[in-house]
Amino acid sequence: MNTWNHTNEPEFILMGLTDSKEIQLVLSVLFLLIYMVTVLGNIGMILIIRLDVQLHTPMYFFLTHLSFLDLSYSTVITPRTLENLLTSIKNISFMACFTQLYFFVLFGGAECFLLSSMAYDRYVAISNPLHYPVVMSTKRCHALLTCSYMMGAIDSSVNMLCLSRLNFCSSHVINHFFCDTPAILALSCSDTYVIEMIIIIVSGSTLMVSLFTISMSYTSILSAILKISSNSGKQKAFSTCASHLLAVSIFYSTMIFTYLKPKKSYSLGKDQVASIFYTIVIPMLNPLIYSLRNKEVKSALSRVIKKREDPRKLS
Repeated sequence: MNTWNHTNEPEFILMGLTDSKEIQLVLSVLFLLIYMVTVLGNIGMILIIRLDVQLHTPMYFFLTHLSFLDLSYSTVITPRTLENLLTSIKNISFMACFTQLYFFVLFGGAECFLLSSMAYDRYVAISNPLHYPVVMSTKRCHALLTCSYMMGAIDSSVNMLCLSRLNFCSSHVINHFFCDTPAILALSCSDTYVIEMIIIIVSGSTLMVSLFTISMSYTSILSAILKISSNSGKQKAFSTCASHLLAVSIFYSTMIFTYLKPKKSYSLGKDQVASIFYTIVIPMLNPLIYSLRNKEVKSALSRVIKKREDPRKLS
């Protein structure tokens, strides 16, 4: 059986989501609208936080970077998907494919640890409010952010090193709409057991360590909330965590479903639906979740608008 790798066969073919022209048109319009909302929502969130001084807190510092990551990994995937749907161009070079995968894994891994940092921030704010400014200092916030990007970079680098060693048989058709790890592993005809285990261990560690941190943080948060005597105090504490908890639940459920399973369990239909959700839909949902469920963001938006209308009203 003939085998090839990037040295002698420089292109993959992305099959996309469907061969039906009508469905392609519907999906392209839908994805374009979602991407526009994603761009406007995340850039809007970043601008509101930057422009309103009252939101210059650790919680919103992390939320700024969450919006940046959502915007980034959506941009890595969606424009190429739209091109695939709207044109007959399905070829993607080896370099372009692995570059897309590298940055997707980097931004996704960084988001896992950023969500952990946000959970830790909420834990400190509720469990130890008097020492919150000291514990969540600017230095610590930047350290947590740097660690998030570093862990994402390590995760993506391991993926690249492992996948670049694969050999592929006569088929170079990727049954997916973007270059994703399970789809590329499924394409290889070489023994991928060791590589697969390394990727599962590294990716699984990223997901599980961050999820464990979030779980421990919210266990402590729940314990602290139950000790609050007033119902209004409990409600206020819950409200500060509700948006983050909802975002975490949606993000981790789809990621775990897709990645923490062997190559043999790869299902084209189910995995594509899950992939559409976390690559295209979730980056749009996060700014909506944090804006619609957050009174502080709504108030900040109102202040920014009023300040633009009459700069003399607010200093």
